[in-house]
Amino acid sequence: MTALHAEFQPWTQKLLHLAYKMDENNMTQARIQEVAAEEKAFYDGILNDILLNKNEFLSNPKKYDTETFGLERMIRINKRMHNEYAVIRDQVLVKSYKLIQIQNRMVREIIQALDYYDIDDFEKKMSDLFAQSQIEIHALEDVDYKQYLKKKENNKILKAAQKNIRDYYALFEINSDILKYLSLSDKKMYRLNKYAQYGLLSSMNYINHNPVVKRIDEWLEVVGLDMVKIVLILLVSFIIYFIRRVLYGVIEKVLLKTTYLKRYTEEILSDIRFPITSLLLIINLELALYIYYDFSTFTLMSQIFNIIYGLFSTLIFYQVINSIARVKLESIDHADKKIKDEMINVTLKIINFLIIIFGLLLVLYLAGVNLTAVLSGLGIGGFAVALAARESLANFFGTVSILMSDMFSQGDWIVVDGKEGTVVEIGLRVTTLRTFDNAMISIPNGVLANGDVKNWSRRVIGRRIKMKLAVKYDSKASDLSTAIEAIREMLKEHKGIATENTSYSARLNKSAKLVSREDSLGVKRTLLVYLDEFSESSINILVYCFSKTTDWNEWLKVKEDVMYKIMDILEENHLEFAFPSLSIYQEDEEKA
Repeated sequence: MTALHAEFQPWTQKLLHLAYKMDENNMTQARIQEVAAEEKAFYDGILNDILLNKNEFLSNPKKYDTETFGLERMIRINKRMHNEYAVIRDQVLVKSYKLIQIQNRMVREIIQALDYYDIDDFEKKMSDLFAQSQIEIHALEDVDYKQYLKKKENNKILKAAQKNIRDYYALFEINSDILKYLSLSDKKMYRLNKYAQYGLLSSMNYINHNPVVKRIDEWLEVVGLDMVKIVLILLVSFIIYFIRRVLYGVIEKVLLKTTYLKRYTEEILSDIRFPITSLLLIINLELALYIYYDFSTFTLMSQIFNIIYGLFSTLIFYQVINSIARVKLESIDHADKKIKDEMINVTLKIINFLIIIFGLLLVLYLAGVNLTAVLSGLGIGGFAVALAARESLANFFGTVSILMSDMFSQGDWIVVDGKEGTVVEIGLRVTTLRTFDNAMISIPNGVLANGDVKNWSRRVIGRRIKMKLAVKYDSKASDLSTAIEAIREMLKEHKGIATENTSYSARLNKSAKLVSREDSLGVKRTLLVYLDEFSESSINILVYCFSKTTDWNEWLKVKEDVMYKIMDILEENHLEFAFPSLSIYQEDEEKA
């Protein structure tokens, strides 16, 4: 009997020993749990040993071919000699060897599958291997040998046969235990295999066997964690942090070595710091989840992270392009040629639009979309898109027209079709105005290019002050003449009022088509103070002049000061402001 047991692998003998332990009579519940824990620990140890020596396990399987060949010859001989118990003894042992062979082949194929499948496909593969092995194992149960266990003959061959039969049925129970253990340990196997691939399995085993770690793992197991996972997540986070610091240093050195970017190193680093930091944090998060889920990824999670990577890659490219563009624009010499900010903004928007399109295609590609089908679909629908985009095209060409004709610029105060406000931005499709009551108006550029635009900001000197001074009819002509002359002189001497002597400086491109340089630049210095009309209830004096400033706030201050001075002048000349009045005359009835 001992010789027969010696033919089994050591781990098979140990499992048989534990199986017999579990079947002992008078087993208490505590003893059953103790043996079950011992059995589980043994399975864990076998799994670790297999993964630590995976190549050896896969390349040197125990096949039992020699033993089976010898036993089958003995079976044929004993059948001829009608030695029934010897035939049963050897038949059962052959089936035991075959059962172990099927088990070993199944385990080897499972271990091999760990290297070629993700966790989802691995679980499916393992289920297929379970089903295949069980079909083969159930085929071995073609004879019921339990009847021989009831025989009480004092026959050594019968006793050996009975021992082999007990081992045979114990191996079936062990097979069920192995299947249960493997099915419950699929994620664990996948994780341990990854540890083995990365050369970390021995270190992880050392940590796991620490008594303190075992107690902590009992608490962490509730949330799917253990100390090994936590150590690996912290290690990965440290590596990512180190990479981030090194990466910033490398980028800074590259920028400092680039002559025209050297001055703007801090600005460019500031622009790209957030997306790069965010991208590295996302990578860190994915790796942490990868470790948490036993080095496995799910299709949905993988697609989500791929989309995020595509978005952040596009954002980094966008920030870099815009930073370099801003640097290049600031280096343009504006002394001889003035490049409009709006032209620059529109050009950048076109570039940014192309970057967004590229980023969208990248995101679709990373999300698993067939770009060939998408691009071919764009070709088919191009005509329909062109028809639908007529207004957009008209607005785009309106943008070009506005920029080329120099109708207005950002910050100008304009009036168009009754809409009035300050130009906030000239976009590719619309121009936005901020009204003086703080509302935002968006006007299509096609409308602006074909409409009447009044631009209040295209003036260098002169914001008009116009008023009528109404004085009473009982005013003396001499007082009126003196007051008018005093007002005229006051305006000529006023620091905020433009006169013929007010100088200005502005650059104007030479053009033979210009009738008046001052009209082109927006220079108004007219100053008029005259007795204007006899109205129904007052004599009116016209005051017509222009402030030097074009700023509304400054203009109001100048206008206010002028009005105070006019009030003083009228008072000094005994003139009073008139107000609408009605005189009623009553006829004398007696004379009538």
